[in-house]
Amino acid sequence: MAHLTVRSAYQKLTDRINLYPQGAPPSATLFKILQLLFSEVEAALVAQLPIKPFTAKKAARLWRKPESEAQKVLDTLSGRGVLVDVLPENGPAVYCLPPPMAGFFEFSLMRLRSDIDQKLLAELFYQYLNVEEEFIKQLFCRGETQLGRVFVHESALSAENSLHVLDYERAAEIVRTARHIGVGICYCRHKMEHVGRACAAEQDICLTFNNTAASLTRHGIARRIDVGEGLDLLQKARSQRLVQFGENVRQSVNFICNCCGCCCEAMIAARRFGFLHPVHTSNFIPVIDEMACSGCGKCVETCPVEALGLVTAKDPKHPKKKIARLNKDLCLGCAVCVAACPQEYISLDSRPQRVITPLNSTHRAVVMAIERGKLQNLIFDVQAHWNHRALAAILGVILKLPPFKQAMASRQMKSRYLEYVLQKLKY
Repeated sequence: MAHLTVRSAYQKLTDRINLYPQGAPPSATLFKILQLLFSEVEAALVAQLPIKPFTAKKAARLWRKPESEAQKVLDTLSGRGVLVDVLPENGPAVYCLPPPMAGFFEFSLMRLRSDIDQKLLAELFYQYLNVEEEFIKQLFCRGETQLGRVFVHESALSAENSLHVLDYERAAEIVRTARHIGVGICYCRHKMEHVGRACAAEQDICLTFNNTAASLTRHGIARRIDVGEGLDLLQKARSQRLVQFGENVRQSVNFICNCCGCCCEAMIAARRFGFLHPVHTSNFIPVIDEMACSGCGKCVETCPVEALGLVTAKDPKHPKKKIARLNKDLCLGCAVCVAACPQEYISLDSRPQRVITPLNSTHRAVVMAIERGKLQNLIFDVQAHWNHRALAAILGVILKLPPFKQAMASRQMKSRYLEYVLQKLKY
């Protein structure tokens, strides 16, 4: 019966993870991952935690344990990056269970550690994310609002373009204004290294900010750095033709990854499922001077999502001549190709329609939940009462109605009204 008990604990944890808009489809591989990251007892305890941030007092009440005992468990889990803890100036510590990505999956490989078999864990991650694909499809290919967005390489902006870039669209501004900054090992390239597929790009370059950085650096999962080093790392990433991909919010951005096309999950998803728009683009699009293009192919080689290709120039005097051609539907607007062009024949232009970015993580979570039919999980967190469960079920049915019946409510929830309320409540 022991194996049934273990499976039950990890099944409950999987169910808890899937309450959030960014879930993790159950599979045998997922259970193996969770068994490496959580003991059976921890899995059963974490499965009871609410989606919203909570205190040790709240956890103790849910677990029916003394608060001092609950505090020890929470601190242990935070030390391993399973939970994120926030220490306010006044009041008790506040904890939350981050989603798998960007969250505790990545935190498990952001440093070298001996308490778990990282090679085995990386192999399981590769199987779950790169072979089975259901997790990646659910993470990046459902709904209109996605987890992350691309920051344009600022060095590729003309003086005129720079006037139209808002502060939250600048990776450098995120670094300059962050309350805390941390750097850790790139989860994606670390994972690929263990399965023999890593590229030569920098690994110690995964940036976290604000509350997430404070928690990760406090527990040694990331290394605390200052603004100067953060800006240097951004420049190093640009020089290595890496895409700056960060949290899809305007306020209190928690991460910016410096992504390569071969290892990083977001870029792989953009390449595989680009027609589903798994990654939010920047507000810029490359423009190629086709009359001047020599067809050297440098931009094509550099593009992380294969949005560029070489086509015939249709030049009767030079029938073999080729030029670069852009597929706008796949382009991320990262501007890596601009820097790669040796003759500066590629420039940036504003997209005809601006990309809308959620105000903050709460705004994004609500919109993602609406789009994915999970809003009831956010409204009725820790469904302890029968009436809450009933209301959640009813709302769940409403959210599964045909799209046109949801359209009015969805538009209202995505409106400026929601943004105004969130600002007033200071989420």
